[in-house]
Amino acid sequence: MKKLRLALSQINCTVGDIEGNSEKIISAIHTAKKHEVDIIAFPELAVTGYPPEDLLLKPSFINKNLQYIEKIARESKDIISIVGFVDKVEDIYNAAAVLLNGEIVAKYHKNYLPNYGVFDEVRYFQRGNEIVLLNIQGYKVGLSICEDIWYPENPISIQAIEGAELVININASPYHIGKVRDREEMLKVRARDNLISIAYVNLVGGQDELVFDGNSIVVGPDGLIISKGKAFEEDLIICDIDLDAIFRKQLKDNRLRNLRAEYKREERVIEIPLNYTIKDKIEVVPQRIELDQTEAEEIYSALVVGLRDYIHKNNFQKVVIGLSGGIDSSLTATIAVDALGKENVKGVLMPSRYTSKESIEDALQLAENLGIETFTIPITDIFDTYIKELEPVFKGLQPDVTEENLQARIRGNILMALSNKFGWIVIATGNKSEMSVGYATLYGDMVGGFAVLKDVYKTRVYELAQYRNSISPVIPQRVLEKPPSAELRPDQKDEDELLPYVILDEIIYLYVEEDMSAEDIAKMGFDRKDVEKVIKMIDRNEYKRRQAPVGIRITPRGFGKDRRMPITNRYREI
Repeated sequence: MKKLRLALSQINCTVGDIEGNSEKIISAIHTAKKHEVDIIAFPELAVTGYPPEDLLLKPSFINKNLQYIEKIARESKDIISIVGFVDKVEDIYNAAAVLLNGEIVAKYHKNYLPNYGVFDEVRYFQRGNEIVLLNIQGYKVGLSICEDIWYPENPISIQAIEGAELVININASPYHIGKVRDREEMLKVRARDNLISIAYVNLVGGQDELVFDGNSIVVGPDGLIISKGKAFEEDLIICDIDLDAIFRKQLKDNRLRNLRAEYKREERVIEIPLNYTIKDKIEVVPQRIELDQTEAEEIYSALVVGLRDYIHKNNFQKVVIGLSGGIDSSLTATIAVDALGKENVKGVLMPSRYTSKESIEDALQLAENLGIETFTIPITDIFDTYIKELEPVFKGLQPDVTEENLQARIRGNILMALSNKFGWIVIATGNKSEMSVGYATLYGDMVGGFAVLKDVYKTRVYELAQYRNSISPVIPQRVLEKPPSAELRPDQKDEDELLPYVILDEIIYLYVEEDMSAEDIAKMGFDRKDVEKVIKMIDRNEYKRRQAPVGIRITPRGFGKDRRMPITNRYREI
């Protein structure tokens, strides 16, 4: 019985930190060797970080990445290392390097380049055409990169027909709701259909609006999970693959035999023999399968990791948040404390004449529960001064949304003043529902360097707050129960100006994420006037969304990289 010991190293890379990423890779290689590992695999573009975007247009960037893959090769002795990097052969390729005893012994170029949603790899990379198999003592191991495995055929099916017992797939697969389950189901199908074991190593950590969830996994030829790593954390997953057992299973199943009878070998299949002997193991590696997270736990983890990495990777330390006593600022502050520690989060109360006593009490109670330093800076006198100075120009005009927005912009100015003075980054508190319909003030409550809840619907905000309180009750109960209000005029309620959020969020979802027409949405039981109202607000506020801070993506259709609508646009659904 021959067992190959495999390690999947899901590391948190930083785009452009080629030296730092390489140090992490080398450290993991040394750790894996101590555990008698035969093959260690790292995520897609681990050397450069993912996605490097227009850094790929800089020859110096590509060349430095090539220098460091050579350096990593020199550290890969008596172990096979598979590392994602950018290869240069006339053009550039999203590639995997196979390293052994100081040399790059094989390369694989990604065959399928994603060019949808947040991906635009066709902009940068040439598509690979070869299908690579490693021959290790007569056993065959296939290589592939991320998108390659989402297709039922090529290269995975050809590698199986060519005799692979194991396929290693390296990834930078960003998180969105439902992605983990969809990914695992796909991998189980690929493994069962091809009678192979699949090892899937994924990136972890935040990169601008993207969050990578890790969840690296090894699946057997029966579709059962052999090993699974942690979610949203760096991890080294080590497991033993029984190559003989996989081969025996293939011999007993006619599917591969029938496919091989019809198969004509393609010239692009490259089989590379490796001068490596699978180690006889002394240490026994126990099976480890991390438990799945609930949906709320997944989303909350993504928001924490996304905020933490954005702040730390951009060399900030402390953040400042405007506390209104409402649900959005309460959840944002809580996530910030969980991500950065209470000592690195500052809260600012900026009450006006319209701010209720209850809101002030709730904001102060939240701050006390979280243990964060808080400042109170009233804006009433500042607002009165604005009104007085504008009075000659506004003479004869009735107060309207202008005066409401002035209050929000005063608050934005105060937050930015604190940011400038102390170097704190402002965290915006707006959610996806507000961003969708423009229920936010440009240069007011939209100011900030990062927006944690940018892709989180209002109804989901409440769900996440309830989830977080189930761990420890930090958000005051009254915040969860009172009607949401911007408190910019007497008796203002969000849902009086918009719609009940349960209805609003569903219409936004159908229009923004499903691209349904007003007519089709109305046929689902929504009032036609409500549908038209929401669509008009979404369409006319594209210019606001373009000026909003970057924020964490948790849905398949976040504003920005996913949904790219022209601002100057005369097409209308209604």
